[in-house]
Amino acid sequence: MDAAFTEEQHEIRCTLRELLLKRCGPDGVKAAVRTPPGYDRELWRELAGRLGLPGLALPAGYGGVGCGPTELALACEETGRAVLPSPLIATAALAAPLILALGSARQREGLLPALATGELTGTLVVPGGQLTTALALTGPNDGAWVGGGRAGGIQARPADDGWRLYGEAGQVLAGHTAEVLVVAAHTGGYARSRTLLFLVRAAAAAGPDGRRDDEPGVPGLLRTRQTALDETRAQARLELREVSAELLGEGDGAEAAVAAALAATGVVAAAALAAEAVGAADAALTRTVGYVKEREQFGRPIGSFQAVQHRLADLYVRLQAARSAAYYAAWSAGGNGSGGAEPDGAAEPGAAALALAQALETLRTVAAEAVQLHGGIGFTWEHEAQLYFKRAAGDELLLGPVHRLRARAAEEAGLFAGGAAQAGIGGPGRSGPAAVRAPEAVDV
Repeated sequence: MDAAFTEEQHEIRCTLRELLLKRCGPDGVKAAVRTPPGYDRELWRELAGRLGLPGLALPAGYGGVGCGPTELALACEETGRAVLPSPLIATAALAAPLILALGSARQREGLLPALATGELTGTLVVPGGQLTTALALTGPNDGAWVGGGRAGGIQARPADDGWRLYGEAGQVLAGHTAEVLVVAAHTGGYARSRTLLFLVRAAAAAGPDGRRDDEPGVPGLLRTRQTALDETRAQARLELREVSAELLGEGDGAEAAVAAALAATGVVAAAALAAEAVGAADAALTRTVGYVKEREQFGRPIGSFQAVQHRLADLYVRLQAARSAAYYAAWSAGGNGSGGAEPDGAAEPGAAALALAQALETLRTVAAEAVQLHGGIGFTWEHEAQLYFKRAAGDELLLGPVHRLRARAAEEAGLFAGGAAQAGIGGPGRSGPAAVRAPEAVDV
């Protein structure tokens, strides 16, 4: 593994950091989250148009930059540092990779260029708050998470002009503003039960002048922005009542192909989210170090006290370990440095989930210590420390819990294979009670 960044990668992070320092301070973040879309549309257009941020990991043939997961992770580290509210993760790490992997030539050519330039935004709609399960980060994505014909999921049935979707989903990232919805739905009834992905166009594409009409409204689709602990990570509740949809891909598709595409997308998304959490933790720690150098108590800066120094040193060590794990996960997701925008299956099993777990835990610890070391002011709305604390708590609720991410990483790495074999349950279908016996067979 070559740990050195290329000149192009350095340029991406430096340019993005400089722009965000000018345009996305704490006051700007607080103002942006209070707008109806939940982010600064003008800043998003600049990030997309000037830097090509949503198209970093898309091939140049579809209007992207032609980089890979590593560059996307570096960009996310900078957006995490600024706690930037944007549809970047939903568009670039969830919707676009699935369309690239499963979409037909017509769907790719019609959607990916607009997603790459920011003219359209997209997201993945998964029912029941099962995003990490669908992406195979906290469990096998065997399709049961989508509802399996039971109430609470999203059901799809064929119609004369395509498909109809019925159901609801909550905690959809940027779901109230995304123009392209990639919806996971159950179809086939009990006899031919399977999980497929569908496209719902919630708005028309931009015209030649670059302008886009207001959302025309999709019959049967109701989208409501949800109140979230972390306002910088906008989420929505979607209700679908016989909504017209298009199957993602050609033919009926294969559930195995859908599961594989979701798992590959999960690897890239986890690496990006881990890097984003590392960026937020780095910013929180940097601000805290600056504060303890200036805040005086007993006639001297509180940063001169050994107890405070030890706490900050521990946070620094945790941060660097999380950063290394995030970088490795991104490098592994890109095919171990093979390049290209499409994952080639060379990612190390469990690396992405483990990196995400470590990054989330690090952000939570650093944010909590930042509030403590800032004293009373760190707990106020006026101070930026609360932004990092809420991002940490919100991300763990949405993407965790951490112990499930680690358990899944251990399972994928085969750490419990010996115990599973002794229990007579080998294979990917093992679950629950048998896995508890596995640690007895692990050699340390």
